[in-house]
Amino acid sequence: MRGRPGLITSYKADIALFRTGTQRFWLIVLLAVAMWLPLWISNDWLFPATIAMFAAIGAIGLNLVTGYAGQVSLGHAFFLGVGAYVGTALATPEGPGTRGLIAMGLDMVVWLPVAGLVAAVLGAIVAPVALRLRGLYLAFVTLGLVFLGEHVFRSWRELTGGTGIGRRAAELSLFGFRFDEDGEVFGIFMSDTQKLYFLGFGLLVVMALVAKNLARSRIGRAFSAIRDRDIAAEIMGIDLTRYKVIAFAISSFYAGIAGALLFTVTGFLEPNSFNLELSIFYVAMVLIGGVATISGSIMGAFFVTMLPRLIESASEYLPYDPVTGPLNTGQLEAILFGLLIIGFLILEPLGLYGIWIRIRNYWKAWPFSY
Repeated sequence: MRGRPGLITSYKADIALFRTGTQRFWLIVLLAVAMWLPLWISNDWLFPATIAMFAAIGAIGLNLVTGYAGQVSLGHAFFLGVGAYVGTALATPEGPGTRGLIAMGLDMVVWLPVAGLVAAVLGAIVAPVALRLRGLYLAFVTLGLVFLGEHVFRSWRELTGGTGIGRRAAELSLFGFRFDEDGEVFGIFMSDTQKLYFLGFGLLVVMALVAKNLARSRIGRAFSAIRDRDIAAEIMGIDLTRYKVIAFAISSFYAGIAGALLFTVTGFLEPNSFNLELSIFYVAMVLIGGVATISGSIMGAFFVTMLPRLIESASEYLPYDPVTGPLNTGQLEAILFGLLIIGFLILEPLGLYGIWIRIRNYWKAWPFSY
């Protein structure tokens, strides 16, 4: 096959993490740019970018269970909340601000994985419901988790602080190194936002690579078979119970990790934050970014998270005042979310990832792209 370097000639090449040298080259360029940006852009853009890093981890988790395994879930906010409160309870040291609240003051190397594991256990407990339900019925059952979680979070004051009071988020301390405080790193002064950005960047790269490898493994192929034809998959010998439990557990683990980290940027947790709207935001990330793609999950998370900042930046060019006009920034954001979800579902089901594929294929075939 000399002279045809792009031709796939083996199954090993087909499931390779990066099929071509071009993909590896542009990945390195993208990572280099992502590492360089926080040293130059202002906090007005760095803050939402940091939130997007953490949110992308949760979006990957939702895409694994919904996009890859085909199990529709609207209960992602519940697992985000579980991770957030477990992580906060384990991380926050006892003090005047935690009177009457569960607080242990453990290091991040302990509370972060524990937050993910507790969410994963709850996800595995919920998973057997998926064995008897599918589609819309499964979506409504997982939706019930959101309302159940809201009630538990409001009522369990020792953990959450209760409605209207809340509690401060986890302290990001890894072996004594504080990510939530300004300071020098290898002789370079960094703000707390820059430190959080690099933390999110490192964790996102690791979690994305794990998910990418999972998707092309035996487990990932079983997920795809269940999503496409679950009865045929069972006839072929795939254990539906086992793999659906694995899908929900892994997705919940990612959500728990994301939830434990997400609110450390804002510094405060409130029980009403983990509602249906938060679940819809994550569904929007998957739909807009691209279903059953890890790259699409990251694209969607950045797009949805950065959209309010983009609207705020463009507000000066609007034909009316966003404060006193017929539509404020929040209303305009909600309208755009709805239009984008409908538009992508109708025009480009693969979302932003599908648009990228179209652009890539066009230039690969240029000038014979007709």
